[in-house]
Amino acid sequence: MKRTPITLEIGTFPTPFRPLLQGAPLYDSSCSREARVILIDRDAGYYLKSAPVGSLLTEAEMTRFFHGKGLGAEVLRYLPDEDGHDWLLTTRVPGEDCTHAQYLEEPERLCKLMGELLRGLHETDFTGCPVPDRMSAYLATVDRNYHSGIFHPSYLPEHLRGMTADDAKRLVDENRSRLRTDALLHGDYCLPNIMLNGWRFSGFIDLDGGGVGDRHIDLFWGAWSLTYNLKSPTYGARFLDAYGRDSVQSELLDVIAAAETFG
Repeated sequence: MKRTPITLEIGTFPTPFRPLLQGAPLYDSSCSREARVILIDRDAGYYLKSAPVGSLLTEAEMTRFFHGKGLGAEVLRYLPDEDGHDWLLTTRVPGEDCTHAQYLEEPERLCKLMGELLRGLHETDFTGCPVPDRMSAYLATVDRNYHSGIFHPSYLPEHLRGMTADDAKRLVDENRSRLRTDALLHGDYCLPNIMLNGWRFSGFIDLDGGGVGDRHIDLFWGAWSLTYNLKSPTYGARFLDAYGRDSVQSELLDVIAAAETFG
């Protein structure tokens, strides 16, 4: 996980966060242009995330829900300010994410653990989940981005390469009714979003895509992320084996791959 030492003008931050920031070692831990993440290295550690107003609300709600299940960080404060920013303060989840060399050096063990963790997540009771229907928003994004001309064919597996945007959209449309809303999802089940502490699971992070939806979304991203980080499709297959092939439909993985080209 990225940690770059930084110096900040504390007075530019909302008043509730200033005492925590003052005098603490600070690190930039951002991994996208859409949000800034600051590690506050005091006590057991805190993360302060900022993004355009309204964009962190779902993440705050889902993080609270996961924390209640013992699966994520504690939300200490969610604050939309008057200057057009959202702020989210959470506790630090112990350990390192799965892109750390310690874990990448044992790929078979990592695949097995990620598959088992995901199976456990999908079998978690989702009663009271603040996003009870992730699929409606997911498919609405596919429709909107298709009509906007957004298309990322690099997410397609080898056997679907050569698909056009129209082909991918047709595949999604023909299979919409097969996608279920029956499992608690992470929504972005990739190596950087799974925290381990010496091979012991310590929590999930970056939960803005979470909710109740079709398990193949997480299965697609888990396999894709392992293939990308370990440079071999073998590990994606190992991950699916560890999850349990009894609950994996390969044709629905293709549908999700097609949908993600419009992400």
